[in-house]
Amino acid sequence: MSPDGPVGPASAPAAAAPAPVDRPLVAAAWMSLALSCFSGMAIAGREAAAELDTFEILAYRSVIALAVVVAALGASGRLGQVRARRMRLHLARNAFHFAGQNCWLYAVAAIPLAQVFAYEFTSPIWIALLAPLVLGERFARIRLVSAAIGFAGILVIARPWAGGAEAAIGPGQLAALGAALGFAFNIMLTKRLSTTETAGSILFFMSLMQGVMGFAFAGWDGEMALPLTAWPWVATVALAGLGAHYAVARALACAPATIVAPMDFGRLPMIAVVAAILYGEPLELAVLLGGALVLSANLINLRAERRRAAA
Repeated sequence: MSPDGPVGPASAPAAAAPAPVDRPLVAAAWMSLALSCFSGMAIAGREAAAELDTFEILAYRSVIALAVVVAALGASGRLGQVRARRMRLHLARNAFHFAGQNCWLYAVAAIPLAQVFAYEFTSPIWIALLAPLVLGERFARIRLVSAAIGFAGILVIARPWAGGAEAAIGPGQLAALGAALGFAFNIMLTKRLSTTETAGSILFFMSLMQGVMGFAFAGWDGEMALPLTAWPWVATVALAGLGAHYAVARALACAPATIVAPMDFGRLPMIAVVAAILYGEPLELAVLLGGALVLSANLINLRAERRRAAA
C-alpha cells in the first residue's frame, strides 16, 4: 500500500500545485494503471486473508516493500537520503497507517469490495475536519459544507433506515471507516514529515517500522508461518500498493489535481464490476450514488483549497 494509504483526492493538492495542464491523456493512462493496482491490491488482500491474519499480511508485505525500497534507493544513489530524524513523528505516522491498513484488510475480507472503496473515499473529509487541529490550518466553513455532503454519502451507502439485511452497518463497515480515519491521520502526519524528510526516507521507515509492528502483533500466538500458496497474494499486496502510489504520483506530474481526482473515482465502479465477476457481489446503485456524493464533497474541498492557495 502507498505511504498515505490508497491515494485519493486528499493527497493531491500538495503534489499537484506545479503540475502542467497539457497532458491529461498521459495522466489518464497513469491513473488507469493506478486503478488496476488498487483493484489488484484489494483482491490479493482478500485472498491472503483466507490463510493469514491482517498482522501477518502486513508483516510479510513490509519485508517485500522494504527490499524494493532499499533496492530502488541504492540503484538511484539515494540511499544516503535515509536518516534517522524526527523518529517520534515517523512512529506516530506509521502507527496510524498500520492501524488503518489492518482495518482495511479486515474490511476487504468482510464486506463487498465496492463498499470498502466507497468508505475509503471519506478520508479527505476527515482531513478537512481534523487538519486545523493536527496541522494548525485555518478552519474554513466550506469544509463543513463538504463534510456534510460527504457524510450524506456515507448514509446513502450504509442505509441505516433500511433495516434487516439491507442495512449495511456492521463490523466490516466500521472497519472501513476506521481505515479511512487512520489514512487521514497518516496523510496529515506525512505532510508534516515531508517538510524535512524525502519520500525515500519516509518509505524506508514506513516499511521498517510497520514490518516490526506486524511481526510483533502476529507473533502473539506463537505461530507465524507463511504458506507457499499465500506468497503470491502477499507479494501482490506489496507490489500493487507501491505501483499504485507511483502511478498516481506520475499522473499528478502530468495534470493538476482537479483533473486527476475525478479519475480516482473510477476505482469504485471498476472494483464493483471486478467483484461482481469474481465473487458474485451485487452491483448496488446506492454504493455508487453514495460514493459519488463523497467524491463531490472531496472536489468541493479540493477546489476551495486551490482557490485559497492561488489567493
